[in-house]
Amino acid sequence: MFFHKDYAEPGPGVNPDAPEKTGAARLIEILQLECVTLFKLNLLFVASCIPLITIPAAVFAMNQVIRRMILDQTVDCFYHYRLAFQGYWKQAYAAFFLTVLPLFCAGFGAAFYLRRAGSNFLLFLPFMVCSTVFLVTVLASSYFYGVLSTGRGLREALRLALPLGLGKPARAAASALCVYGSLTASLLAFPISLGYLLLIGFSAPCLLGNFFIRTVLREFSPKTPVKDTEKES
Repeated sequence: MFFHKDYAEPGPGVNPDAPEKTGAARLIEILQLECVTLFKLNLLFVASCIPLITIPAAVFAMNQVIRRMILDQTVDCFYHYRLAFQGYWKQAYAAFFLTVLPLFCAGFGAAFYLRRAGSNFLLFLPFMVCSTVFLVTVLASSYFYGVLSTGRGLREALRLALPLGLGKPARAAASALCVYGSLTASLLAFPISLGYLLLIGFSAPCLLGNFFIRTVLREFSPKTPVKDTEKES
């Protein structure tokens, strides 16, 4: 069946005791194992975003499934997506607005004050404040969903994501470029990019974004992803 379990177990010729690959080799390995799952996940994400109001829960659920792929854990695409979508929707909405509202307000403020700073030099001050808030939010949000996927609460995740965004900005910037940059480019190229968005336009950038921050989260947030509470019960 299309939404059957995808456990990504080692296949013929793969030594399960072999040392873990790193860098580009590890990314290629994940893509080889999970290429079909990424396609399914993207379709699930697009379908569950159609009501629009469900976008926050869909973003959280997609990050949860992607996190399992990064950690080389068993992935039942439909099950794990549904578990996170239905079971953590309150946390998903809070995380979404904690990310989107600062980005929107700071971005709008930065553009507003920059256009008027030419006639009033003092307006560079609020522009710098808004642009700083925007940059910090972008960097912190790169880690925020990853930390949430380890099972931490909102406050704990936010307290960890902020210093990680400032202390480990290179990987956060690479992650943000994959996610936000890809989405922006796709929207600018719409409707030419429609096929890309429907097939892998959301799941693939999410995978790349999580891949860049994986080593940082392994060091500073080593908890396992949200438990399969429904199965355990």
